Amino acid sequence: MSFIENTLEDWEKLVKKQLKTENIYEILSKDNLEDITVKPYYQSNSDSKSLPKVEESTHLVAEFQDGLEEHAFAFLLNENVEGLEEKAIFINNPDLAEHILTEESNRYFSLIDVFSDDKTAEIDEHLSGELLSKAFERQIGINVSLHQNAGASIVQQLAFALAKSKELTEKFGPEILEKLVFRFAIGSNYFFEMAKIRAFKYLFNQLSREFEKDLIPFIFAETSLRNKTKGDPENNLIRSTLELASAMIACADAVFANDFKIENSTALSKEISFKQQIVLAYESIINVFEDASSGSYFVENITQQLAEKSWKLFLELEEKGGYLELLKSGEIQKMIVDQAAKEQSWVEEGKIKLIGVNLYPKLDVKKTVDELYNYDEIKAVRLAEMFE
Repeated sequence: MSFIENTLEDWEKLVKKQLKTENIYEILSKDNLEDITVKPYYQSNSDSKSLPKVEESTHLVAEFQDGLEEHAFAFLLNENVEGLEEKAIFINNPDLAEHILTEESNRYFSLIDVFSDDKTAEIDEHLSGELLSKAFERQIGINVSLHQNAGASIVQQLAFALAKSKELTEKFGPEILEKLVFRFAIGSNYFFEMAKIRAFKYLFNQLSREFEKDLIPFIFAETSLRNKTKGDPENNLIRSTLELASAMIACADAVFANDFKIENSTALSKEISFKQQIVLAYESIINVFEDASSGSYFVENITQQLAEKSWKLFLELEEKGGYLELLKSGEIQKMIVDQAAKEQSWVEEGKIKLIGVNLYPKLDVKKTVDELYNYDEIKAVRLAEMFE
């Protein structure tokens, strides 16, 4: 049995006939906030290759609560918990990180970011020293989830992660690159977010090569808060399930689901949030594959475009003095707020649809863009806050 190989011209002819127009690309094209070119038809990608992860299988991380010890093998800790054995522990509290007593049977990873988020533009040297003295597998976190939740574009998130890494190498030497955990928030643009994680693997490897290393980044991916709403927790659950799936398919080393309830969190809502990961892992086994999206012409192409744009922005940041210098001048904050305001306007205009907020809503703007965003600080803002 043989198959007929169709060409781009064959496809264009068929679509023109179906849409009854010659302007098919005008109809099929769709704008996006990243200025990425998305084609309606892909044929090949000669640069396809599988991108590995650090961990053999993705850690499914739960916020600790009594009763989950038998179901969870990785925990996010904000306070000390005794008696844990053979667990992966992700430490989320600077004070806990400084004082925790490690157990030999557990593995420890720090999510603590040592950068200030304001115009003081400092690296906390005391905290850095304390973290680097600990017997953790990875001692310092680079928190890019804050940037995503504040409204930064994917390109900005990736460039900022590289720029912060570069600042740390200048402070502590290239060996610090092997001690980092990158914390990303995953939004609702399913394939773009998949490509984001994949692009960062390329980018970080390239950065490490500048220091004569060949490293894979350790990526901790969590569900975004930016697209979640107070009034529709069930929709939040659907959104976060897709975000988790995107992160697992892209080979994040650990995934974590924030509580799908924005208000009135309960032990049950936290447990349900965690068990989304269990369902995905046990029903689809997507936490064990190595780069399942490799070979997808669409995802590979977006990955390449994001990587190129992010590396270009990273070099521009370095030419202007680097992350800390631009944080001190307020340029980093301005970049994020300007991008966030553009995204917020797309929500207000209905170009980005949030069910129950601007799709089938009782639409009543409660806060303006100027009330939500501030050039003096990087802070998380949910898109729905304008209407709540």
